[in-house]
Amino acid sequence: MLLPQIKEPNDLKSLSVDELVSLSEEIRQFLIEKLSYTGGHLAPNLGVVELTVALHYCYNSPKDKMIYDVGHQSYVHKVLTGRMDRFDTLRKYKGMSGFVKRNESEHDVWEAGHSSTSLSAAMGMAYARDLKGEDNKVIAIIGDGALTGGMAFEALNHIGHEQKKMMVILNDNEMSIAPNVGAMHNYLSKIRSDRHYLKAKDEVEYLLNKIPAIGGRLAKSAGWLKDSFKYMMVPGVLFEELGFTYLGPVDGHDLPKLIETFKQADNVNGPVLVHAVTTKGKGYKPAEADSVKWHGISPYKIESGQVLKSVGNPMYTDIFGQTLIELAKQDERIVAVTPAMPGGSGLIPFSKEFPDRMVDVGIAEQHAATMCASLAMEGLKPVFAVYSTFMQRAYDQIVHDICRHNANVMFAIDRAGFVGPDGETHQGVYDVAFMRHIPNIVIMMPKDENELRHMMKTALEYNDGPIAYRYPRLNVVGVPMDQELKTIPIGSWETVRQGEKYSIISAGPMIQVAEEAAEMLKRDGMQVSVINARFFKPLDHELLMELAQNDTKMIVLEEACEAGSLGSSILEFFSEKGMYEAKVHLMGIPDLFVEHGSVKEQREEVGLTAESVCEEMRKLKLQYAYDLPKTSLPS
Repeated sequence: MLLPQIKEPNDLKSLSVDELVSLSEEIRQFLIEKLSYTGGHLAPNLGVVELTVALHYCYNSPKDKMIYDVGHQSYVHKVLTGRMDRFDTLRKYKGMSGFVKRNESEHDVWEAGHSSTSLSAAMGMAYARDLKGEDNKVIAIIGDGALTGGMAFEALNHIGHEQKKMMVILNDNEMSIAPNVGAMHNYLSKIRSDRHYLKAKDEVEYLLNKIPAIGGRLAKSAGWLKDSFKYMMVPGVLFEELGFTYLGPVDGHDLPKLIETFKQADNVNGPVLVHAVTTKGKGYKPAEADSVKWHGISPYKIESGQVLKSVGNPMYTDIFGQTLIELAKQDERIVAVTPAMPGGSGLIPFSKEFPDRMVDVGIAEQHAATMCASLAMEGLKPVFAVYSTFMQRAYDQIVHDICRHNANVMFAIDRAGFVGPDGETHQGVYDVAFMRHIPNIVIMMPKDENELRHMMKTALEYNDGPIAYRYPRLNVVGVPMDQELKTIPIGSWETVRQGEKYSIISAGPMIQVAEEAAEMLKRDGMQVSVINARFFKPLDHELLMELAQNDTKMIVLEEACEAGSLGSSILEFFSEKGMYEAKVHLMGIPDLFVEHGSVKEQREEVGLTAESVCEEMRKLKLQYAYDLPKTSLPS
């Protein structure tokens, strides 16, 4: 066994190439075994075993900077950099991150949970290296799916212009999370299918050099001839036209060939793009057969590939997908738009039912948002199905193209709130803060799956501008479902539990926490109201005025960052009305990034539990115990 001997990347240097091949198989089996217990991103990592081994064999981390795009494919890197004994804690609370993490290892030089950032980061590191007069190598590893992101194109353009010495490895497995779409995908497919370009180019140079007397001079001056061969033999000139030396395609599972290619790349004084063709899920048949399912997987049985999911209620995502089909059958204007997440957003059934009304734009959230604006302006009803954390990337387009135009776009914001093992880069806790201050938009969140269905109907019937409904990455509550969908009056809240003098204002899954707290407080003799603040914008002004005039002590409980939250908007409302004595206490996520773990652990970390609510409510009771009742408040 070679793997137990590898404590750091330098340990690879003493191995032969044949031993590196054996080590790669040991790493592959290690990952298959460990992830069967922990879950995680299996297929992407099985696809980059040899590629990562070759990189650490050829280069000297952390001096040489290896920058992984997204980080889905960094597990092999973690194994080789001394973290093998931590894999039992992968994606667990206080355990090892499922992404590259700078505070985890000196070998993790860049961290990201969103795609298409590696090339910009690499350019910055190459620029800094040259300014400091250092001599380290800079290597960015980016997938073909991430290469469709607009940010990656911006970086390619700049890198080619500046001609900094660096290497970009295109890990081409023909697959991101979902099947790739677009012109870049088709372009790479053409390159993959033509293996003759490099051989033809080398043979031309060889033949020229064989011509007596003038052959050498011809070979040196025949750049135009070699360029013409590039155009004739392969359409892979895009990268060279952008200023890169293109090497490939190379078999990303052929270690000797990878090592040879990296040595060739080191001889180029400028940017090089190495095109490595890999197989996602390599070495584990279930993952090779369905790399979408096995991109991110729960614990499973190794022998059969059976996923060990607990039986429970469907996810909110499933209810969204089913309801959207139901609504689309009634209204042919509905068009679903997703940025490379048809599976994760629950839209696969919709795409089969309405293939012409389903648009997957690839990893291009900005494009998706602006496209939705124009679809709405042309009289259609676009549904922008997007994770909360990925919607951040389209902020300018939401402001400039959707809300400023008052375009009637429907936002289906998935993964709102804590997301568990994916951690801080994926927490859906900022969308309320960065959306509610934008003019024209309406923002909703349902307390259960039945209310989600009614909100989707409400959004469809709403014609006065953009409207969003956000829902969590959780199993649904399991309430009875109304057969007839109804619209909810815009800005109306709902009292789900009647009390006296004390109230918990909340929304979404926090309603269940609020009700649990109210039941606990009832044993203390406190009758606490629970209010479903299902509209984050606009607020229910009438109900808020009633609460303040009755001198109600309020806790605003929400699974979102406190700054710019629902609670903030309530305080702003009372301040605007001059009602400075309104008693409002905020319970949200404080000013910190919450790392990976279970949703339960994440809530406990920031105090969003029924016990914490009870404690805060008891403090409020003591704080205002000696207050005299107010005779009047401004109306």
